[in-house]
Amino acid sequence: MFSAKWLSAIVLSLVAVYGWAEEATAEFSMGNGEHNWILTEGATRQGSTFVFPEVQIDGNGWLVMHPFENGKPNGDIYVGVTYLADGKSVDVEIEVDNDPASGDYYIVMLHRDVDEDRELDFVFVGDTGHVEDRAVFEGSKMIGQAYAAP
Repeated sequence: MFSAKWLSAIVLSLVAVYGWAEEATAEFSMGNGEHNWILTEGATRQGSTFVFPEVQIDGNGWLVMHPFENGKPNGDIYVGVTYLADGKSVDVEIEVDNDPASGDYYIVMLHRDVDEDRELDFVFVGDTGHVEDRAVFEGSKMIGQAYAAP
């Protein structure tokens, strides 16, 4: 579906948007990890609501969807979010702001509820561009995927 070169471009775009330059390495990647994952195979959509078969998060957090604009992910905004308790969740529903067309792309990713207040703190902190409720990483792998609406 996506070439490695294309996925690298997506990840580097998100790195630039989120200000993760100090965390980025040549091996920086995006995908599922050993302790955190989002199963997109078999995901469904009805209108503006997506259902992902399984999501695993190590700690409380969020499933977040960022839109693509002009062919690139826009990590400055999100169009859908749903809270996840620590562990495995099945049939995870997330509603996006607008009814997407089939083939519209998103970045679906995990964010940690850093302050455990069950409110997504998607505010940029300082000049670094870091979001308060940070993206979930396993090593240099950001837990997230480019995903096309069915």
